[in-house]
Amino acid sequence: MPLRLLTLIVATLLGTALLAIWWQADLTWARAVQFFPVLFVGIGGATIANASGVGGGVVFVPVFDYFNSAGIVPVTATQIVATSFLIQCFGMTTGSLTWLNKMRHQGPQPATGIATRDFWQIICWVVAGCLPALLATQYIFAFTPADVLFWFKSLSICLGCALLMSVWRDNPNKRPRYSLAQIDLLVLAALGVIGGFATALFSVGVGELVALYLFIRNYPLVTCAATAVIITAITVLTGLVYHLLHTDIPWQLAAFAIPGAVIGGYIARGFAYFLGPHRLKILAGLWIVGSSVYLLAAH
Repeated sequence: MPLRLLTLIVATLLGTALLAIWWQADLTWARAVQFFPVLFVGIGGATIANASGVGGGVVFVPVFDYFNSAGIVPVTATQIVATSFLIQCFGMTTGSLTWLNKMRHQGPQPATGIATRDFWQIICWVVAGCLPALLATQYIFAFTPADVLFWFKSLSICLGCALLMSVWRDNPNKRPRYSLAQIDLLVLAALGVIGGFATALFSVGVGELVALYLFIRNYPLVTCAATAVIITAITVLTGLVYHLLHTDIPWQLAAFAIPGAVIGGYIARGFAYFLGPHRLKILAGLWIVGSSVYLLAAH
């Protein structure tokens, strides 16, 4: 299927789904005014997520947890994770299509950073391990919501510190790696399993691990970000089914965050190239660590 036709079909489906969410939210004028600032949370979260590949949950989960603790919007830990899944379905799908459409105009080698076959191999190997782990965790295992948020914050701090450490070890003059090694596929498959488990619990994990590993291995920016974004989109679309069936999603919160996520997903690629890989990693790492440390201290 031509990419332009696929984009049109997906855009139509996302637009229809968003209209259904607005209908489900049953917004009054007063509620619309109250929730309007959430639009900017969606823009910020999706921009960071789709520019770096780290996943929108690193923004949405801390912010929504703050909304709950401050009494702004009462939501449970399970609802926070479910809403993050829903928002990322829109934001990461938009980001995936944006990356793919921009790469389509640049020729096969520079478009994906590495060979096109290797680019899609990364995605397939990670998804093959991620989705079974995600679904098994959602449908088989049960966890206390408070524990989920605590471990989310702890995991985020570790990931953010690792990302900042990779920046500290960066050599700006080092030539990017353009050839995919077999050991990378094996490591990425293992990270897919770990990431699927983490994403089921926190709505983030697999994109962060993939992006972090590829950044550390010094693959080109487009390879690190685009593969992580596409993998995250596939993962959250798969995992959302569970929450639609089992979680009372706060539709009014989602109704304003989702349009922001679509905007952020669209502009993220340009933002990524504007910052460059070095500053992008610093921004993502500082946000992940800072927001998680604040939430741990607040609780």
